[in-house]
Amino acid sequence: MFDAFTKVVAQADARGQFISTSEIDALAAMVSDSNKRLDAVNRISSNASSIVASAARQLFAQQPSLISPGGNAYTSRRMAACLRDMEIILRYVTYSAFTGDSSVMEDRCLNGLRETYLALGTPGASVAAGVNLMKEAALALVNDKAGISAGDCASLSSEIGTYFDKAAASVA
Repeated sequence: MFDAFTKVVAQADARGQFISTSEIDALAAMVSDSNKRLDAVNRISSNASSIVASAARQLFAQQPSLISPGGNAYTSRRMAACLRDMEIILRYVTYSAFTGDSSVMEDRCLNGLRETYLALGTPGASVAAGVNLMKEAALALVNDKAGISAGDCASLSSEIGTYFDKAAASVA
């Protein structure tokens, strides 16, 4: 797991070169936006329960077969496992947003997740739909200007969206 700075240094070292001007500029931009990044991660983290609960309600309203007898989220044990998995994915998205790098999410959360769901008979498309619903809720919080450091959040919002997209694609 590398943060953005360590990753740049490791890549430059592997090439046997100095850090390039474009790499320095990209890291400088990340530092200048650090308060927005921290605000966004804090908003998502402090609202994680409501993001997961809202996404689950919407998912089950859209796909009621999941909570019907025989469905993958039928019984309280299966429902709890579903909510737990959604929360874990959301947590790793926040780690990625915090570090500006998705490798921790890919290595510790997504790697092998599709195979696990296939083995359990969990419909990957439903999990991906749940991730996309969490993405909508999280980005709505990030893009809400109230209480966020001044400045444009479009780039950060787009970056956070890519982490959700990677998670959804890994399970679909």
